[in-house]
Amino acid sequence: MDGPKRNPELRKDTVNNRWVIFSPARSRRPSDFKSKSNPNPNSNNQSECPFCIGHEHECAPEIFRVPSDSTSEWKIRVIQNLYPALSRDLQQLTESASSQDLSLSGFGFHDVVIESPVHSVHLPHLSPVQISQVLLAYKTRILQLLSYHSIKYVQVFKNHGASAGASMSHSHSQMIALPVIPPTVSARMDSMKEHFDQTGKCSLCEIQLDQLQIYESKYFVSIAPFASTSPFELWIIPRNHCSHFHELNEEQAVDLGRSLKFVLQKMSLQLNNPPYNYMIHSSPLQANQSQLPYCHWFLQIVPQLSTIGGFEMGSGCYINPVFPEDAAKILKELNIHD
Repeated sequence: MDGPKRNPELRKDTVNNRWVIFSPARSRRPSDFKSKSNPNPNSNNQSECPFCIGHEHECAPEIFRVPSDSTSEWKIRVIQNLYPALSRDLQQLTESASSQDLSLSGFGFHDVVIESPVHSVHLPHLSPVQISQVLLAYKTRILQLLSYHSIKYVQVFKNHGASAGASMSHSHSQMIALPVIPPTVSARMDSMKEHFDQTGKCSLCEIQLDQLQIYESKYFVSIAPFASTSPFELWIIPRNHCSHFHELNEEQAVDLGRSLKFVLQKMSLQLNNPPYNYMIHSSPLQANQSQLPYCHWFLQIVPQLSTIGGFEMGSGCYINPVFPEDAAKILKELNIHD
């Protein structure tokens, strides 16, 4: 039997400074949410996939691999994107972009992280240690990009499934290094600063976990955020204040790998292996000392269970038919052995 009817509710996301409308009347029961589509309808034949081991010559140039001294027995490869959004071959900007600039050179970097040499192996299939190696590959590449003075921000992201934006079914993630700070990053920084100025505390350090927590490890907590924009959206947040993802050490990387594997397995089982995106929200590379007390990085996972319409695009507000407390309860109670 269904529980009592819940009324619509507006909640403010104080991290990203946006409003979300929770409207459960627009949906079926939260536990009935399932992905209807095969996340990889364009699944490449392994014999034709350039990301598979033995096909390295079909890819854009390699930046590095893990292990670094491996020949054919690599575990992870970081390569240039064959169809990059930005060009590393253009001249670097000599001065930082200003608010008056309406056009800039398209200098930047667009890289691909191939997470496994085996076509059928996806990220949740890997062990926590193997996932940590992927995370540390992100860190290694970010540290390399720090040497370019005009690079202001590096966005790490993963698209799983065609409807989530993946053009290749072989498990991989991407990194785009930008000569500007993206507007959503600026808005997040401004919102977190406002909270800090009002309370003297970091908004993510102070996040309320009651009824929202799904999993907790030594260094990370996994939650359904209070004002989630999408059904079953998840955040993995460092328990200790940390401004930059690339400060992650090896022990923390294994712990994050364990948390990421655990919640992705739960999400896949509950939601029928949905297409999803994950994004690492870090701080600008050149964030100054005064910004660090309120900048706190986190990893966001968004299963693609609903579509964005004209209201969301026009207003910047989102409509979510699933309260995060319901999503957290369903996922927390789902039995997975970590």
